[in-house]
Amino acid sequence: MALYPRVLAAGDAAVTVEFGETIDPEVNDRVLAFTRGVVGLALSGVIETVPTYRSATVYFDPILVDAGSLAARLQTLAETLPPPISEVRRTVQIPVVYGGELGPDLAEVAAFARLSVKQAMALHASVCYRVYMLGFTPGFPYMGPVPDALAMPRLAEPRARVPAGSVGIAGSQTGIYPIESPGGWRLIGQTPLRLYDKGRLQPFLLEAGDWVQFLPISREEYERLTTKAERDAR
Repeated sequence: MALYPRVLAAGDAAVTVEFGETIDPEVNDRVLAFTRGVVGLALSGVIETVPTYRSATVYFDPILVDAGSLAARLQTLAETLPPPISEVRRTVQIPVVYGGELGPDLAEVAAFARLSVKQAMALHASVCYRVYMLGFTPGFPYMGPVPDALAMPRLAEPRARVPAGSVGIAGSQTGIYPIESPGGWRLIGQTPLRLYDKGRLQPFLLEAGDWVQFLPISREEYERLTTKAERDAR
C-alpha cells in the first residue's frame, strides 16, 4: 500500500507529488494547499506547479535546480501541510442550453439514466460541481461528481471536432470544452460563455477549487449571450 504524500521523478525537469489515489475533495484540498505552498516559497529555478485531482507536478530548470534537493524540500513541504480546512471558494454560474443540436447526446444520457430528457437536464443542473483541475486543453475544467444516474461512460470513438462551449459527461465527471477540439465526452449542452480567452488579463474563466452551478437557458437566451460575448471580445 502506497504511503502519501510521496515524491516521484517525472523526467529530468519535473517532480510529481502524490497525495492519494482517488477523486476525493480532501485529497484535492491538500493538492491545492501544496500548490499554494510551492508558489509561496518562490524557489529559484521552479517554473510552474500544475495541480491535478490527486497530485501536483512541479516543473523546474535542471540547470538551475538540483533535482534531489528540490524533491527533498517538496517532500518536507507536503508532509508539514496543516490539515485541510473548508475554504469559502467562489461559485461561478454557467448558463447552458441543454439538448438539441447543441447537446446531441442528452437523449442517450437520459435513456441511460432511465429519465426523460427534461429530468436528466434538471438533474445535471441540480448539483453544484467542484472544479478539481484544469487540463486537456487550455482552461478545460474537470468537475464532479455528477449524479450516479448520469455517470455514462465516454464515447467508444471520440468526435473529431467538439465545438467550444460544449458541456459533456464522462463517467462521474462533467466538463466544458473551452476551445474547439477532438473529444469523447457525452455532449449534453452548450454554454455561450468563453472559458478561455488569451486576450483577457485572466485568460481562464475557472480555476481549481471553484464551484460551478449550471443554469438552464433557452436557445434564444443562448443566442443573445453568444452575441454579447462576441461583441465583448472585440
